[in-house]
Amino acid sequence: MRPENYNPVQHPPSHEYELYFGPNHPGIEGNYAIRVRLNGDLIQEAITDGGYLHRGFEKLMEQRLWIQNIALVPRICVPDPVPMEEAYARAVEALGGLEVPERAQWIRAMMLEMSRICAHLFTFGGNAATIGLYTNMFWGITMRDLFLDIFEEITGARIYHMYITPGGVRRDLPAGALDRLETVIEELERRTPEFEDLFFDSAVVIKRARGVGVISLENALAWGVTGPNLRASGMPSDVRRDDPYLVYPDIEFDVPTEIEGDALARLRVRQAEVTQSVRILRQVIERLRMIEGPVRCPLPNPLAWNIPAGEAYTRVESSKGEVGFFAVSDGGPKPYRVHVRGPSQMHAVQVLERVLKGSRLEDIAQIMFSLDACPPEVDR
Repeated sequence: MRPENYNPVQHPPSHEYELYFGPNHPGIEGNYAIRVRLNGDLIQEAITDGGYLHRGFEKLMEQRLWIQNIALVPRICVPDPVPMEEAYARAVEALGGLEVPERAQWIRAMMLEMSRICAHLFTFGGNAATIGLYTNMFWGITMRDLFLDIFEEITGARIYHMYITPGGVRRDLPAGALDRLETVIEELERRTPEFEDLFFDSAVVIKRARGVGVISLENALAWGVTGPNLRASGMPSDVRRDDPYLVYPDIEFDVPTEIEGDALARLRVRQAEVTQSVRILRQVIERLRMIEGPVRCPLPNPLAWNIPAGEAYTRVESSKGEVGFFAVSDGGPKPYRVHVRGPSQMHAVQVLERVLKGSRLEDIAQIMFSLDACPPEVDR
C-alpha cells in the first residue's frame, strides 16, 4: 500500500535495473561482457568484464626463449596479428643490433597493410551484423578470406602467421604471390562500390551511428585514444607518419580524418584507410618486383641466443591504434621483462565505460564495434 502522502512527481517509480550485455557475438563481444545499470533504456553506469581468453602474455613471454615468443605474440590480437609480430621483432632487433635487409622491410610493410585490410573488413562485418545487415558481414568475411589465402600461401597459416622474425622474415615470397595479391586487390576495388551502397551509405547505418558514442578531441587526448578512433575526432596522428619505421618514409599515403568523433566518423575513417592500404600495397608490389636480395640477416643459434643487456621500446600503427612493446634484457636467453602497450586496454575499458554512460541500450554493440578493440589484448 502506498502512503497517504505519496506524490508520483516527488516519488517516481524506480525503473533502474542491472543486466549483462554479452558475451553473445563474434568479435569484441565474443568473450567480452559489460554489466550495465539502466534507467529505462538509458545507461547510468557500465562496468566492463574482459573475460579470460588468451591472457597473461607478458608473463608467458618472460618464460620463453626470445625466438619462441614469435609464436605467442600474434595471439594478442587475433584479427590483426601482424603488428604484434612487427613490434616484438623490432624490439629484439633494437636490443640485438640487428639490421633488417631492404627486401624484408618491404615484405613486412606488405604484410602489415594486408593485415590492416583484413582487420577492417572483419570489423565492418561485425558492425553491420549488430544492426541486422548480415549481407555485408557475409561479403566482408568472403573478401577477407581472399586475403587470408595469400597469407596462407606466403606463411603457411591463415591467422597466426609467425612470419616476421627478428632480423627479417622466415622466407621469401613464393613465385606468383605478388600477381595473386594484385588480383585480390583488384577484386576488392571492384567490390568497393557494392560495399558503399549496401553499408557505408545505408540510411540505417547512418541513422544508427551518427551522433552515437561521441568522443571529443579533448577527451580523446585525455583518455589516451589512438589510431582510427583518434583520427575520427580530428587528430591526424599515425605512427607510420609521425615516427616512421620500415620503408614507410618512401611510401605515399594520406592519413584520413573526420571531426565528428562519433561511431559514424570512426567507420568512415576505417573505410578510407582500406583505400589507403590498397594504395600502399600497389607501391610495395611495384618495389618488390625490382628489389632482390636476402630476406633476413644471419642469427646465432636461436636455442642459445643471449640478447645483450638493455631495454628497448618500439611502436607500430595497427588497425586498432598504436601498439608498443617494451622489452628488457638482462643478457640472457629469455626476456627479463616485456610490457605491451596496446590500444584496446584504453578503448575497451576506460573509453568504453565513459562513452557508454548516457547512451542507450541498443547502441552498446554499435559503440563497441566502432571502438574496434581486441579483448585478448586487455587480458595480456
